[in-house]
Amino acid sequence: MQPSPNVPLEQARQALIQHLAACYAADHLTEEALEERIDRAHHAATVQELRGLVADLPAVSAPHAVSAVPAAAPVARSIHTREQQTIVGIMGVAERKGPWSPARNVYVVAAMGGVDLDFREAHFGPGVTTVSILALMGAAEVIVPPGVHVEVDGSAILGGFGDASFGPPPTDPEAPVLRINGVAIMGGVDVSVRNPGETLRDAKRRMRAERKDRKRLQGG
Repeated sequence: MQPSPNVPLEQARQALIQHLAACYAADHLTEEALEERIDRAHHAATVQELRGLVADLPAVSAPHAVSAVPAAAPVARSIHTREQQTIVGIMGVAERKGPWSPARNVYVVAAMGGVDLDFREAHFGPGVTTVSILALMGAAEVIVPPGVHVEVDGSAILGGFGDASFGPPPTDPEAPVLRINGVAIMGGVDVSVRNPGETLRDAKRRMRAERKDRKRLQGG
């Protein structure tokens, strides 16, 4: 489906990226062509330019992009922040961890592969950081540190997309905000909170202990 000229640019851009991924899954695009067109989509300045990127492709069913909800992150901050970046895991695993600086708009495609994003040591720019994820027969894992307000808004088709919210809403208008949205098609997106160096098993144990403490304090 080509983006409509009346659709806002960013919404059209996300819908087009999902359409390109669906074309790749249907063998209408090679891996190299998918990455090249996604890169061109990020640099497109108009909806008409986006339409030109799929003019030669057949119609393939692809869900519309899902709008997102903000989230906050108080840890390290970065003064200079890129506008956008693409992280692609196709039949392999791509990861970002340690001290890294995410762009304001991070586009993630996990197609028959995986993408791991660990924000525990990330340097956020001020304001909103948006992570738009398409998990197509693949998986994306997002790890955030405790105390970070995270709201997730995604949809799943024969898959799973985490929808929990974490941490209190930020009171500082300049506080970094993390926004996670997207769609999982026969794949999954998981968002979890972990301390630095903490494994998933350790995090589950900690959360169970915290729940027990809360019940004890409440007299339950």
